[in-house]
Amino acid sequence: MHDRPRFHLAFPVHDLEAARRFYAGTLGCETGRESDHWIDFNFEGHQIVAHLAPELCDTAPTSAVDGKQVPVRHFGLLLSYTRFDELADRMKTAGLDFIIEPYLRFAGEPGEQKTMFVKDPSGNALEFKAFADDAQVFAT
Repeated sequence: MHDRPRFHLAFPVHDLEAARRFYAGTLGCETGRESDHWIDFNFEGHQIVAHLAPELCDTAPTSAVDGKQVPVRHFGLLLSYTRFDELADRMKTAGLDFIIEPYLRFAGEPGEQKTMFVKDPSGNALEFKAFADDAQVFAT
């Protein structure tokens, strides 16, 4: 049993095999249980589930943040700087199109972080972040 809570997130996809290639292949998530309608993925210890629901896959609205258009609906992970850079390189090598290329956000301010956004094959937006100082995650 884990002492630290883990989250569970279910999200729609238009194609389970495309989701498998992205989450297991590109991101390196292990797969868990699955059926003809869904696949569980181990998202760094968190359970995310791709559900076959093509009618729910569409473009989400964006909001202006730091001069960029950030997808309002998104999920992701907080990584170390090293893991962030490794993942960014893996995504670039895989030829993924970034919604927002990896960059340093809030430089010199509270909450300074590296961030990047990508979409999975069904249009779900993911953000990956890295803080040089983990104590700054909730800095104001």
